[in-house]
Amino acid sequence: MQGKSRLRQMVVAIALVPTPAFAIDEALLPRNLSPWGMFVSADIIVKTVMIGLAVASLVTWTVWLAKTIELRRKGMLALQRTRGLEGNMTLAEASSRAGDAHDAVAQLIQSCAREAELSGGILDDGLQERVALRLERVEAAMSRQIARGTGVLATIGATAPFVGLFGTVWGIMNAFIGISESHTTSLAVVAPGIAEALLATALGLVAAIPAVVIYNHLVRSIANYRALLGDASAQLMLLVSRQPRDHREFRLARAAE
Repeated sequence: MQGKSRLRQMVVAIALVPTPAFAIDEALLPRNLSPWGMFVSADIIVKTVMIGLAVASLVTWTVWLAKTIELRRKGMLALQRTRGLEGNMTLAEASSRAGDAHDAVAQLIQSCAREAELSGGILDDGLQERVALRLERVEAAMSRQIARGTGVLATIGATAPFVGLFGTVWGIMNAFIGISESHTTSLAVVAPGIAEALLATALGLVAAIPAVVIYNHLVRSIANYRALLGDASAQLMLLVSRQPRDHREFRLARAAE
């Protein structure tokens, strides 16, 4: 009888021992902690942040592809026309070759030829100053045109980390709210909110880092393109300085066109 009494006491003592918290947490932990699962289960604010960062990343790569193609195409054409100006030709011949093209160097040539035509065939220091002003204006316009779209990369690179940080803060707030409502510090309550917060942080970095790198790359490429336009303007100024005092040849060539 004493042995049975002791056995009953041991069974009751084991039954009264509290179950470890980690065993309950392991059973209650969400099974799907993949990026997509975290996105689906995230709060609407965190979802909005994630979608915004994904769109920003898509815009970044789209701008990179479009501007790379544009810079390569326009850069090759500008280099080709600039090398053509290095030969033994007159301003009238250069204007005839450019025709009605709309690329940057062609517009430089057309602007220079237009000013020479308006000057009535008088070659002096004033003509060179007027031509230089025209070329400077065209260069500035072409530079603004080629740089369009790069500003959005600077904006994404500067703001995406802070947008991701906002999603991080919101996710951690949700985690603490879950702790407060459930009156427990169970890992099952804390883990989803923290996972969402970390995912928002990761997406912010994924959007910001490529944007900064691509922006710096495009800025260097645009600087090289501007240097090509500067070389073309210098070649045109040399053509103007080599023009004969009488521009009748130039006017006749323009009239023949």
